[in-house]
Amino acid sequence: QDQLMESGGGMVQPGGSLRLSCTASGFALKGLGIAWFRQAPGKEREGVSCITANDRDTYYRDSVKGRFTISRDNAKNAVYLQMDSLKPEDTATYYCATANCYSSTAFYAHGYWGQGTQVTVSS
Repeated sequence: QDQLMESGGGMVQPGGSLRLSCTASGFALKGLGIAWFRQAPGKEREGVSCITANDRDTYYRDSVKGRFTISRDNAKNAVYLQMDSLKPEDTATYYCATANCYSSTAFYAHGYWGQGTQVTVSS
């Protein structure tokens, strides 16, 4: 069955780091735009970061710029989100999805979504 799967979430103290992984089964991520989204309890889902299909461009929402890095490893069929200097407001369930990326405020998921991985930033 074609699907995306996230991993790497957990609980970390403020200022800590986590690396989320998005892997696919049944299809290759190479050549696909991939975005990370997050949703905190009681809040709307928001786009966090996106990497274009040709890997030429990456986009980040303003609140994570300079702290998060999106990258791709085609050999491992994976896209990563390195999250550093984490803040309590980063606490959310993080999802990856196939997406079209246009700007830091415009990336749109289409097709596949993962099941989500929980990130909790708390002291």
